[in-house]
Amino acid sequence: MSLQRFTTESYREGDRSGAWREALSRLGLGWTALPGHGALHATMHSQTSAGGFELSMIASVAQTLRFDSATNDGLRLLLLMDGKATLSADGISTQLSVNDVIYVPSREHASLTLDSDFRIFSVLVPRTALSAHLLAPATLRAGRIAGNAGIGQVFSRFLHAIGEAVDTLSRSELRPLELALAEFLFACLSAQRSESVNGLTASQAAIFARACRSIDARLGESKLSVPEIAQETGVSPRYLQKLFESAGQSFSTYLRVRRLERCRAELVDPLHEKKSISEICFRWGFNDPAHFSRAFRDQYRTSPREFRHEASLELARQFVRRISRGLPLDADSVAGHAKIKADETAARAGLPEASLASDEEREVLVESRPARKGRRARHHLLRVNANTVHWGYFSHDLKPVLEIDSGDTVTIETLTQHAADDWARMIAGDAGAESVFHWTAERKNVNRRGAGPIDASIYGRGAGEGFGVHICTGPVAVRGAQPGDVLEVRILDVRPRRCANPHFAGRVFGSNAAAWWGFHYRELLTEPKPREVVTIYELDDSESHSPHARAVYNYRWTPQRDPYGVVHETIDYPGVPVDHTTVAKNFDVLRDVRIPVRPHFGLIAVAPQQSGLIDSIPPSAFGGNLDNWRIAPGTSVYLTVGVPGALLSVGDPHASQGDSELCGTAIECSLTGDFQIILHKKADLAGKTYADLTYPLVETADEWVLHGFSHANYLAEFGVQAQSKIYEKSTLDLAMRDAFIKTRRFLMTTQGLTEDEAISLISVAIDFGVTQVVDGNMGVHAIVRKALFASRTKQAHSIRTSPD
Repeated sequence: MSLQRFTTESYREGDRSGAWREALSRLGLGWTALPGHGALHATMHSQTSAGGFELSMIASVAQTLRFDSATNDGLRLLLLMDGKATLSADGISTQLSVNDVIYVPSREHASLTLDSDFRIFSVLVPRTALSAHLLAPATLRAGRIAGNAGIGQVFSRFLHAIGEAVDTLSRSELRPLELALAEFLFACLSAQRSESVNGLTASQAAIFARACRSIDARLGESKLSVPEIAQETGVSPRYLQKLFESAGQSFSTYLRVRRLERCRAELVDPLHEKKSISEICFRWGFNDPAHFSRAFRDQYRTSPREFRHEASLELARQFVRRISRGLPLDADSVAGHAKIKADETAARAGLPEASLASDEEREVLVESRPARKGRRARHHLLRVNANTVHWGYFSHDLKPVLEIDSGDTVTIETLTQHAADDWARMIAGDAGAESVFHWTAERKNVNRRGAGPIDASIYGRGAGEGFGVHICTGPVAVRGAQPGDVLEVRILDVRPRRCANPHFAGRVFGSNAAAWWGFHYRELLTEPKPREVVTIYELDDSESHSPHARAVYNYRWTPQRDPYGVVHETIDYPGVPVDHTTVAKNFDVLRDVRIPVRPHFGLIAVAPQQSGLIDSIPPSAFGGNLDNWRIAPGTSVYLTVGVPGALLSVGDPHASQGDSELCGTAIECSLTGDFQIILHKKADLAGKTYADLTYPLVETADEWVLHGFSHANYLAEFGVQAQSKIYEKSTLDLAMRDAFIKTRRFLMTTQGLTEDEAISLISVAIDFGVTQVVDGNMGVHAIVRKALFASRTKQAHSIRTSPD
């Protein structure tokens, strides 16, 4: 069985609960929602190993999970990776801590109440693996293995590592892990001071465990006997036999099952594919291949040859799936374990702190004036300065710098975080920019830049560590906005911020950085390698020309010492003033090349629901750093409100960008935008194209643009480690899958198409593009043209307006 992925993103809102119930039922789990914990969001990645171990990584919102007593003949393990949980079994409630492991045998009634967003790793250990260790589910009761000390801590970390990698581990890689998992589990349960384990007292269990370890160490000895193990364990042969009888087993049966388990493991191990079945059975203490074959069939209901053949076919199926579209990067290693056999016709083979401004510090230079007489809407002007920005992070704890009503318009000034690449052209003489970028040895106006620690204790780069880089103007609160509502941000106009330096007065400049986070960085051809290059562009928007940008000069980044004395070898911290006496400028760059200007805002976000400071770089369900050049004048951006007031922020202004933003940035250029903010209340969403929204949706006059990401809601999927894991786990494959899932749902929900109709239409009429590959959470967008449904819309209109 290959990796199975589930996400509630695939389903419209009314179907998510049922789909989640069905997904959990396949694991033998039921669920009940907890009131007051918001909309359902859930993901699950599941895989079954060759030995029948079912492994699942689950992330979701607060709920109660029930263990189905009528299914799953084995032992269920659950590792709490994030969140708060309480196990209820046999009338006893046990509070769990992160990293604790619980075990629940089959046919026992129990429940797990998760009081917050959570991540758990679930493993169903099959009966065959339990019986190999004399662990019968009927003799066990639900319990907890503490994950903070001793063998429990080691076991917890082992499970944690498997859980984090379950979506990347191959079937062959899982095999040795399942063997180790079974050994770990037996060791942990044996160490539990409980008389319930195997029906033995604590002292008997300790002796019994010692004897089992001796047997396991000598499985390959064909004449292994009770007296030998008894002598090694320090007890009499008769006492040892009584221990086995008390545990519901005999010495000979235990020895045979343990040997069979070792043989079964090697039959499907690619490292032993050249060994015959006879060689493997002799290696583990069987003297007679015929006797071995009979014992194997009795234990596993299949012969050794059939078992090996089926395992080989499954490996072949996985291999074919992996190379069905292009050769995988690890093709050599895969092919090394794959051979063609004629008889098988298949291949084998971080932080809140005091830098959040106080009410006094956040006095805002905001101008508001009434709109035309007779209209209720007002117009507001939000100027950019050190008191109206937050740099490199989002937080629902930020105090709004402006509060508006639905329908109001607001002019928002934004600055690019790259303005210090050329201080003279993009900052000098501009009071707002100088206020934000002011940084001397004595004072830094905006100290925190990023979501990292304020004391820069990780890398020493500066407050916030640059874990997030964008200068965000806001947040703007919208009166009456509540979680579940939809905020529509209409972009009415966008215009560049002109230089205030007399030497370049009225001209417009931007910066492009081919930086270390770019897609190109490890693919350079010419020396020096690696290198970072900054290109300064000038915009020409005069009436005599079509608006365009042209390169003025470029330079290679050299180590820059910031005003606090920290040397930055690379572009690793935003707003570091570049000393132009240390760089060599090349003015002969992109000669006679004109880049069409398409100004847009790379970042439009509402505040995330999650607590703490959130890195501004990876986009997600709340919007953020989308980096889509289509978010331009004449478009609307729809975002689901996550917190009261919505708390809208705008930033990362771009003069122009291609799909992918490949080298790291666009032409980063300070812009001012005019917006109208419309609040759509949850109760009024029915029938709207944005009624079932869990992602940023962009609407133009002719198109809907849907945004898919490697991880649709990475903060929920990865929990407390989200802001590091997202940079490790992101791929374009996952982003394309998410874009497809959302497009299919959009077509089925808004246009009433069947799944088959939606899939066909997606393939023949929907354009997918790579939005960006440099923001941690890679993006793929889908463009749905409204003209596809023009006839349908006209027909529906004629039906509505026809006389009775």
